[in-house]
Formats: sequence, structure tokens, C-alpha cells
Amino acid sequence: MWFERQLEAVLLETAKTFPVLALMGPRQSGETTLIKALFPDYEYVNLEDPDRRAFAQEDPKGFLQRYIKRVIFDEVQRVPELFSYLQGLVDEDPTPGRFILTGSHQLMLHEKISQSLAGRVALFSLLPLSLQELTAHVSCSVNQCLYRGFYPGLYQQARDPVTAYRSYFQTYVERDVRAIIQLKNLSTFERFVRLCAGRVGQLLNYQSLSQDVGVSPTTIREWISLLTASYILYLLPPYFENIGKRLIKSPKLYFVDVGLASYLLGIEEEKHLEQHPLYGHLFENMMVMDFVKERLHQGKTPHCYFYRDQQGVEIDLVYQQGHQLSLIEIKSALTFHYGALENLIKMRDILGPKVQSTALVYQGTESFHTKEVQVVGIGGVNMAGMRWVNSLCSGS
Repeated sequence: MWFERQLEAVLLETAKTFPVLALMGPRQSGETTLIKALFPDYEYVNLEDPDRRAFAQEDPKGFLQRYIKRVIFDEVQRVPELFSYLQGLVDEDPTPGRFILTGSHQLMLHEKISQSLAGRVALFSLLPLSLQELTAHVSCSVNQCLYRGFYPGLYQQARDPVTAYRSYFQTYVERDVRAIIQLKNLSTFERFVRLCAGRVGQLLNYQSLSQDVGVSPTTIREWISLLTASYILYLLPPYFENIGKRLIKSPKLYFVDVGLASYLLGIEEEKHLEQHPLYGHLFENMMVMDFVKERLHQGKTPHCYFYRDQQGVEIDLVYQQGHQLSLIEIKSALTFHYGALENLIKMRDILGPKVQSTALVYQGTESFHTKEVQVVGIGGVNMAGMRWVNSLCSGS
């Protein structure tokens, strides 16, 4: 089964104008499969291979002489020594589409790219499937999405989610985490990640996590940074007119893939979701990340936030386009209630003309317009609802 990705056209077009194309994303999100399919005539070099990696580390100049043009370097963050040499090659010959880089650690790649390849590289992110990408090929319910998540391989190989996520998490800890930081106690780190799952959709509180895990707040901050850099967690910033405040106020914590969050919460069967106390938070996680995916998979910056004031007024998702805002509430209920519109209407009145649209996304099957609010039902999963998300994120 081939999943068509929204990013395909953007990547093909960008490769015509930039000498280096970089695609980042979590392991198994499909970036390698996508790049190899879009650029079949490129030579492919996997830097996870120990022999190739050792050659590249010990003699980067000699290594690159073997791959001068039209080559894909996969997991390039494993060999940071290559970046400065790539800069020299590109400066000598800036032919568009010359090198394609993929990687699964965004901070390491961002740092090296900003140091060596700034102005020469177009950088994109590919997350697991969006709802629209998934439901274009697979018929599934909301609960199936929450349980199985959105990694393509779970559907292409019909894998058992519990087995797949257990292996994914163990491999991530053993390979990626240990390659970046020195862990004295793996079980403490694993408990920390599971505690993060228990806080999904909630404000990130470093002090509380520190007390529950039994490590310092500084260590918690380091581990949170690691999890976000390796595409396990996504931190949704608060909306403020003053950008500086966004950087100092607490973000909300989500998992890039809701299926992994469900696994870490001990959900071993789809039916376990029905009465789970965090069901609403998991649904919110799925929808917030779907907006983020829609933007990233169009090659755009997410510009997604949440709003919460001292009076307790909260909006789950604030989507910013220029000076205009879209306010979106997310409810896991199957039935629409007018009371769910209260905060949307209140905030629309407070923010005034800058509010472009207001919407309620819920799990029902009906979509309609009431009180100047677009009510979007995604139950089923409703493709019309998915198209609405896509059209809002694309600005159409």
C-alpha cells in the first residue's frame, strides 16, 4: 500500500531550485520511502551502516568524492563531519537538487545546517500520516486512529500496534537516546516518558515531573528537549501578542504520534479507550497534531498555539495567518452541545476583527454553521471534516 503524501509536490518543485534538500522526521514516518520514490535515479547512501559511517567520519573528503552528484544521504545527522565539506562542494557547483539529506534528529540537523548550509538548503519536516493522508486509503474509526496511530508501516504491514510501539520505543531508547546522552538508569527515563503520556494535552510542569520522576528540573528540561528533538513530543506554545511571552510561558505537551501515547498509557486493546480518563486528551492530541501535520506537509510553518487567560477562558487551538486568527475548540463528544461554543464566542468578541473564523471540531458525524461558528464533525472518520482542516491550513 502506497500512501500519497501532501509534501510530494513541494519536494519535487523545491529540488529544482535548491542545491540541497533536507527532509527531517521521526523514524518510520516514511521520509526515506518517500525520497527514494520521488528521486529514483539518485544514489542512496544509508549512514546507519557502520562501515559507511566510519569511512565518512574518518575521511569525509574521500567519502564525498565517491558521491559527487545526485545522491541521498540518509540519517545524515550521524556524521556531522560531512556538513562543512558539503558546503564547499555546493559552493563550487550549486546545481539544483544535487544532494538530498534525511535525518531523524531535528536539533542536530538544524544546528549543522545553520552553521554550514544556510542559504543553500531547503528544509522540510515529514511527520506520520495526517488524517487526510490516512483516510484517503484506509477506512478507520476515530478510536482505531487513537489506538493504532499514524505510522505508515502499521497499516502497510498490518502490524499489531502494541508489539510495534513496544519495539519502536525500546529501539528509540537503546539507539537514539544512548547515542545522544549518557543515561545512568534506563528505567528512570522510561518512567519519565510514560509520565509524559499521563500529562498529554496538559500544561508542561517541569517541577511536577521532577518530583514524580525523582530527578532534577534541569534533567527534566534536558530530557524534554531530547524528546522534542527526536520527534517523540510536540510542545504547543501559548498565544500572546508579545512574542517574547510565548517563549517564557508554559507550553502544552502532546505526542507527535497519538498511538505511541496510547501504548505508553497501557492501552493494549482498542476497547480500552472507551472508558479511559484521558480519552478526551488523546482525541485533542490527535486533532492538534493533525493541524500541525497539515501545515508542515504543505511545506509551511505551523503557527499553531493555544490560549488560556487568568479567568480560565481557554481555546484549544489558535491558528495564526499573518494578523488574522482562527480559533478552534476540540471536543471528543459524539453529540454537539451549544455550551461548547461559549469560549469561542467570548474570545471572538474580545479579539474582534483579527478573528477570521471560529470552529468546533467534535466526534459527531454532522457539520453545520451556527452562531457564526463552523461545527465540524469528523466521526467516521469524515473526509469532509478532513478536507476542512486541509483547506483552513492551506488558506483556501
